[in-house]
Parts: sequence; structure tokens; C-alpha cells
Amino acid sequence: MTREDGRTFDQLRPIEITTDFVKFAEGSCLIACGDTKVLCCASVEDRTPPHVAEGCGWVTAEYSMLPRANRERSRRDIDKLKLSGRSAEIQRLVGRSLRAAVDLTRLGERTVTIDCDVLQGDGGTRTASVTGGFIALALACRSLVKDGVLGATPVRRFVSGISAGIVGGELMLDLRYSEDSRAEVDFNCVMDEAGELIELQGTGEGRAFTVGEQQGLVRLCAKGNRELIALQKKILGGRL
Repeated sequence: MTREDGRTFDQLRPIEITTDFVKFAEGSCLIACGDTKVLCCASVEDRTPPHVAEGCGWVTAEYSMLPRANRERSRRDIDKLKLSGRSAEIQRLVGRSLRAAVDLTRLGERTVTIDCDVLQGDGGTRTASVTGGFIALALACRSLVKDGVLGATPVRRFVSGISAGIVGGELMLDLRYSEDSRAEVDFNCVMDEAGELIELQGTGEGRAFTVGEQQGLVRLCAKGNRELIALQKKILGGRL
């Protein structure tokens, strides 16, 4: 099946990643997946939240969409005096995904916060935040090693995320908004470089879906994540 933008059902949108996009962040990148654009910045602090065990570090994330990231202006969360439920759910997903990449003991008693700001949204903002957020995290940890703060990077493995779905009965990878808005099933998948699953989110929005369809979506996402991790490795020079 050929899609409206000419892609095949298992094809990613064109992806561009620009590293060191922000001058002051310890690690940063701008990731563009088609028309979705997310700025990811990693900041390091020499402290940890109270719940973190002594001697361990922490990796967390914050997620936000700029008011004109979408077709109509949305209100900033600060105007509503609380974080939107969607933003809270997504930033927890990004934080969990990126913690899975890190040996928190080797990070030491410091926190790396990944800020993911959506400049333009056209579907797949959460998974783009995971993929770009990982690069920002890896660059920040590389900076800690370069500055002599750490002897070796605490990042253990590459991690990326991609979306898929069922549209008009067809399984598709990397949905843009026009596809996602009419999808019967919405699916997000985070994996590591070994092809192991870190997080799955699957929702039957228009109908229930079968175990076989779920497995098909996982296979699609596995293909997409392999390609994304290959790109991450190329951008990072093949090393963490």
C-alpha cells in the first residue's frame, strides 16, 4: 500500500538530527521526523531527588509543546497552573525509556534532565523525544567523561522509539498526523539495540485488535527502531 506521502507501509519518514543545537546545554539535538520537530536538551545537576538511593544517579525528562506546534494555538501549561495529563504521561514515558539506557550507579549522585520541547507536531512526538533525547543524554554523559567528572560513560546501550498503527485495516509504521488522527489502533514501541522491548503502548481507539496484529505492529516497530539506532550510531560516531 502506498501512503499519501508516497511511503510504503514499513517506511520511516525522512529523519534529520542536528547535534549541539543549543550552546549551553551539556548535550542537545534537534530531531526532525518528517514535519515533527523536537528540541532535546540534557542538563546535569550534582544532586538527586530524595527517593534515589545513596550513591546512585537519576535520569528524568520534561515534555512540552510550544503553543504553535500544532495547527491551532494551544495554551501553555503555565497558563493552566498545572501540567496537562498528556504531557505528564509522555514525560514519564521518556524518563523511563532513557533510564533503561543508563547504569545509574556509574552516573553517581547527579541528575540528568532531558527537556523535550515540541517545536512542530505532526505525529510521533513522544517517540521522537525518546530517540532525540537519547542522543542528548549520550552527549551529556560524553561531556562528563571529557571533563574528567566520570571515568567512563554510564550509558550502556542505545535506545530509540517509534510509532505504528492500523489505518483502514492496514498496518503502518511511523504515522504522521493525518494517519494517526484516523487510526483504529495506535501503537508506540521503545526498544534497545539488542531488539529487546523497553516499553509498549497499544490502544484500540476505533476497535479492538488481535494478538496477531499486535505482533505485526511489534515487528514493524522493530524494523523502524533498528534503522533509528543505526542512525544514532552514525551520528555519535559508532560509540557511546
